[in-house]
Amino acid sequence: MKKSIFKGAATAIITPMKNGEVDFDALGRLVDYQIENGIDALVAAGTTGESSTLTDEEHVEVIKTVVDRAAGRVPVIAGTGSNDAAYAVKLSQDACRLGADALLLVTPYYNKATQAGLIAMYKEIAANVDRPIILYNVPSRTGVNIEPSTYAALAEVPNVVAIKEANGNIGKIVETMSLVSGKLDLYSGNDDQIVPLMSLGGLGVISVLSNLLPRETSELCHAFLRGDIAKAAAMQFKYHRLIDALFCEVNPIPVNAAMTRLGFGDGSIRLPLTPMTEANEAKLVALMREAGIEV
Repeated sequence: MKKSIFKGAATAIITPMKNGEVDFDALGRLVDYQIENGIDALVAAGTTGESSTLTDEEHVEVIKTVVDRAAGRVPVIAGTGSNDAAYAVKLSQDACRLGADALLLVTPYYNKATQAGLIAMYKEIAANVDRPIILYNVPSRTGVNIEPSTYAALAEVPNVVAIKEANGNIGKIVETMSLVSGKLDLYSGNDDQIVPLMSLGGLGVISVLSNLLPRETSELCHAFLRGDIAKAAAMQFKYHRLIDALFCEVNPIPVNAAMTRLGFGDGSIRLPLTPMTEANEAKLVALMREAGIEV
């Protein structure tokens, strides 16, 4: 039986910027803020952390900063996926060397891949690292979907242990879990579908919302896990408008703006992403206040 990396909520943390450069002091403070407020795990240098515009050196240093600051208090999952298998192997090995507890590997983008190519790539990475791997399926960004039969094949790889599923297709996720339940853990990759995916056997979420509300997002998941489905559903309903606002412009634009309001970074974001529009930011701030966040 494969061991679960975490249960509950893992925050896909932003990479705070100052004058366009990574603000490592703010990143360290953000790690402390998350852990002190009850988060179950952290994801460093994922999509929300602007991994696509980090230099190689920054990417490694962000992972190192999060691992060192977390200091074993919660699992740290490093985003090390790429559309180049060889580069993904190298970055994954770097993350392992730095002490990351697990790896998050997005599907290849732009060049895409056949399903056979996905299987070959993930097997290649898995064979060259000694940490558990979470497969990250987000076809709206990458242009490629992991099919249920592909998940079933990869479930046989010993250190492929989980799925971050953000394809939005509940029917496909049902099909997937019918094949891999008990072999691969499931995490929602969409904050608006935490409860639906947990109803299919999911263990929680890799979350954007929890940047702002780590304790509440974790509690939503743990309420479901302890059988209080009504409470989990009520919390999903409570935060749905805030979640929508966090995705009214492409992620991580809104969450970057929100976390700047909380003192993490100066609002810098790297092109081709641009700062949030004033109108949308005003709506986001209003919903943050409505959720009890002091802004």
